[in-house]
Amino acid sequence: MEHITLLLAIVVVTALVFDFTNGFHDTANAMATTISTGALKPKTAVAMSAVLNLIGAFLSVEVAKTISGGIVNEDGLRTEVIFAALVGAILWNLLTWLVGLPSSSSHALFGGLIGAAVMSAGWSSINGGTVVTKVLLPAIAAPLVAGLAAMLATRLTYRINRNVTDPNQLKSTAKGYRAGQIASAGLVSLAHGTNDAQKTMGIITLALVTGGVLAPGSNPPLWVIVSAGVAIALGTYLGGWRIIRTMGSGLTELKPPQGFAAQTSAATVILASSHLGFSLSTTQSCSGAVMGAGLGRKGGVVRWSTATRMFVAWGLTLPAAGLVGAGAEFLTKQGTWGITVTAILLIGGSFAIWLASRRQPVDHTNVNDAAVGDDEPQGVVTTAIAAVQPPPVGVPASDLMTTIPAPATAPDDPARPPATV
Repeated sequence: MEHITLLLAIVVVTALVFDFTNGFHDTANAMATTISTGALKPKTAVAMSAVLNLIGAFLSVEVAKTISGGIVNEDGLRTEVIFAALVGAILWNLLTWLVGLPSSSSHALFGGLIGAAVMSAGWSSINGGTVVTKVLLPAIAAPLVAGLAAMLATRLTYRINRNVTDPNQLKSTAKGYRAGQIASAGLVSLAHGTNDAQKTMGIITLALVTGGVLAPGSNPPLWVIVSAGVAIALGTYLGGWRIIRTMGSGLTELKPPQGFAAQTSAATVILASSHLGFSLSTTQSCSGAVMGAGLGRKGGVVRWSTATRMFVAWGLTLPAAGLVGAGAEFLTKQGTWGITVTAILLIGGSFAIWLASRRQPVDHTNVNDAAVGDDEPQGVVTTAIAAVQPPPVGVPASDLMTTIPAPATAPDDPARPPATV
C-alpha cells in the first residue's frame, strides 16, 4: 500500500467540497415543503435535516459500492480522472443552484465521472449495463413512482377528511398533518444521507483504489464515512435557499396534507432504492412527489413553466457535467500545469457564481417570498372569466349618470288603476 500523495489529498478534499455542495443543493428535497407550509421555521428545519443526514450516512454502503466499483472500470483509472469528474459535478451544482433549479447532484457526479473516464481511456472504461440499470432507469422511474404515490396519497387524505367540518376538528387535523410533515421530512433527510452521502464515499474510495491505497472492491474506510457525513451535514445546514424556494412554492402551492403525502412517498422510494443499491436522484424523487401532491388536491395546480425548466435541467445534467469533466480531464492529462490550471478554473468559476448570487440574495428571511413561477401568466379561461366578472353587489357604478323612467301608459289603459279624487 502506498501513502496518500499530494494529488490524492487534493482529490479527497475536492470530493468533500462536492459533498458540501450536494448538501446545500439538496436541502430542499427534505425541507422545502415543511418550510413553505410553516410546519417548521427555516433555520430549525435545516438544522434537523443536517443532523439526520449525518446519521443516515452510517446506515448503508451499498450505493458507495455501486459508484466505486460499478459505473467505471477501476483497472488503469488514473487519480486525475476523479479530480476532473469532481470539477464537472461541482460547477454544474453551483450553476443550477444559482438559477434555483433542483437538478440532480447525483447525475452531475455521474456525468462528470463518465466524461472524464471516456476522455482518459475511451468508452471501454464505462460499464454500460450498470449505467443503464442503476442510473438511467431509476432516473426515469423514481419521479414517476414517487409522483404517482404522492398523488394517490393526497387524494386519499382529502377523501378521508372530506366530512370534517367542525372548526376544532379541523384545527386538530391541521396540527396532526404538520407533525406528520416534520416526521416525514426527517425520514427524507435520513434517506438522503443513506443515498447521497454514499456517493461521495464511493468517489473517495475509488480515488484511493486508483492511488493504490486500497485494494479494488474495498469498502469505504471509517474515516471516509465520517468525513463524507460531516461534509454533507454542514452543506445541508448552510441551506440551499434558492432551491428551497422553487421546491416549496415555485412548483405548486402545498397544504400540510399534501406536504405530508409528498415527503412520505419520496422517502419510501429513496430508502427502497438505497437498500437495493440503486443510485437514484433524491432531487428527482422529491420533485416528482411534490408535483404529484399538487395534482392530487382538487383545485391544485402545477406551474408547468417552472416544471419544464426543471425537466430541461434534468436532461442536460449528465451531458453537461460530462463535457466539463471531459474538458477538465483533457487539461489534467497535460501534466502538473494542466492540473494547476484546472484547479484555478474551478476556484475562479465557483467564485464568479457566488458573486452573481449576491445580486439577488435568498436566505432564511425571504425564502417564502414570491417564488420562481409565481408571476406565470394566467390561462385563457381564467383571464376571460375575470374580464366578464360583474361588479360587487351594492356598489354603484361610477359612470351611471341617469336612470331609465318607466314607460308612460295611456289614460284608457286597462292596466292603469283609476284615479282617486
